[in-house]
Amino acid sequence: MRVTPLLRVEGLSVCFGAGAGAMEVVKGVDLTLRRGESLAIVGESGSGKTVTGKAILRILPRAARITAGRAVLTGAGGKEVDLFGLSEPRMRAIRGGRIAMIFQEPMSSLSPLHTVGNQVAEALRLHRKKSGAEGRRICLETFAEVGFPDPERAWSAYPFELSGGLRQRAMIAMAMVCRPDLVIADEPTTALDVTTQAQVLDLMRRLQTGTGMSMIMITHDLGVVANMADSVLVMRRGEVVESGPTRVILTDPGHGYTRALIAAAPKIPECMSGGLGEVRDPILWARNLSKTYPGRISGLGKQAAPVQAVQDVEIVIGRGETLAVVGESGSGKSTVARLLLRAEDPDPGAEIGFRGRDGETQDVATMTRARLKAFRRRVQIVFQDPYSSLSPRMSVLDILTEPLEVHGLGTRAERRQRAAELMEKVGLSPAHLGRFPHAFSGGQRQRICIARALALDPEMIVCDEPTSALDVSVQAQVLDLLKGLRKEMGLSYLFISHDLTVVAELADRVAVMRRGRIVEQAPAKLLFENPRHPYTIALIAASPEPDVNRRLDLAAVARGAGDPECWPEPFGYRGHQAPPLHEIEPGHYVSCAA
Repeated sequence: MRVTPLLRVEGLSVCFGAGAGAMEVVKGVDLTLRRGESLAIVGESGSGKTVTGKAILRILPRAARITAGRAVLTGAGGKEVDLFGLSEPRMRAIRGGRIAMIFQEPMSSLSPLHTVGNQVAEALRLHRKKSGAEGRRICLETFAEVGFPDPERAWSAYPFELSGGLRQRAMIAMAMVCRPDLVIADEPTTALDVTTQAQVLDLMRRLQTGTGMSMIMITHDLGVVANMADSVLVMRRGEVVESGPTRVILTDPGHGYTRALIAAAPKIPECMSGGLGEVRDPILWARNLSKTYPGRISGLGKQAAPVQAVQDVEIVIGRGETLAVVGESGSGKSTVARLLLRAEDPDPGAEIGFRGRDGETQDVATMTRARLKAFRRRVQIVFQDPYSSLSPRMSVLDILTEPLEVHGLGTRAERRQRAAELMEKVGLSPAHLGRFPHAFSGGQRQRICIARALALDPEMIVCDEPTSALDVSVQAQVLDLLKGLRKEMGLSYLFISHDLTVVAELADRVAVMRRGRIVEQAPAKLLFENPRHPYTIALIAASPEPDVNRRLDLAAVARGAGDPECWPEPFGYRGHQAPPLHEIEPGHYVSCAA
């Protein structure tokens, strides 16, 4: 018996612009989705996957237009309708009612002026004609269904009052409240920490099983695909290059581009080479490092309790070594980096030391502004977002020569020559020095950021989530670049990340942070092969890999990702009285009761 698909897209083509300058960004895409099935559309930025999803819902930007194709949706009784041929009022009835979309960034997709309850209830009122007490009841049931710990609070909360994970749950609730036949999820977990991502993916899978809805998952993460999708459609430059069942695509890919995506996907290796247990030649270190922020003052003048962002951190980075600091958003890892660089002042009592190539030991914690300027010449930073960290008004030449000008180094001709050398060092053409940042891809921009950090010939670089905004293949290239530069120039790295699969590629040692404290620290080999703290185990279990035989271990995530008071003995604690670090084997420290 032939099963009628829920959605059938035939020959979809989308252009940006008109006339001679028109650019075709989606070219003849075909896809078929059965009821209850999950289809993943995979590809790098610019592949056309998001445009394909938006074209199905007819929510393309004004500059875009559908130039060819059909999108046939099958309704009750087998009645078919071509979405591209519907009037806007009829399409509006389907959009949000029968087909819903979960967008990538919930903070920009939710209205900051309306409560979460009002926004979710609006979809119910428009598409199911439910309002008042009944609408509120259905919304609260949906909030409970998507895992809000307090549905009543979620009803009255504004988006900025919720964490990233809860905001994404609000987006899922908005999509699910009308019980659609199809949900299109556009990178729904990209902005989330790995433990929150694992919980959200599990939630979406359970909701799909419980309601029988179909799902189109738009993603660049093959680990997510392995855990969520029944079938895969791989896109490159607007075209479908391969499609088929997930197991077949991930285990026996037929197209070279698919093989390259799988090879570039970060994964935790089963066996790692040994690392350093003891740092013999430290370049930067800190003891008693803490940072307390005053509580916010409410409209009534009442001040909230102080926030302890970092508490009693002790950290050492060896010369030529990469120390990775890993943890979720809010764990304090980026604050530690700012304190080490004295971009912020630590609480009294902190010790920060630096020993450069000249062998002189400097007390960073008490440095004057003039000495800090010289110190920061030797310790540079690469920021997370290559789009916001480069001035759009400056050419690449100006960006790369600015540090040299600030420190009064070289003549104008020498600075230009240095900029050309830096471009070559990071794999870019010196001929492009006159271009502006918008003319480069995300990966190329991050290479420019790295080149800028190298301009002053530093001894150490702080990398603050330098690959989190990049596609997997570009991410792999940047990691290879960082490894090559470390070997060539003898650099030391403090590498900050929330993703252990990325850390496994680069780190000699790993420090895991949770709520402002280091809970486990060890050579990378020991940490990945013998994690001891429940939070570290949760981070590893929550890291999706492109392997259909290695599904996310939600039980391990739940045990370690909760509040410290829920951790098993001897790791759990209440309040701020965390147990100290104990050395359980050479170089391997764990926060636990003695």
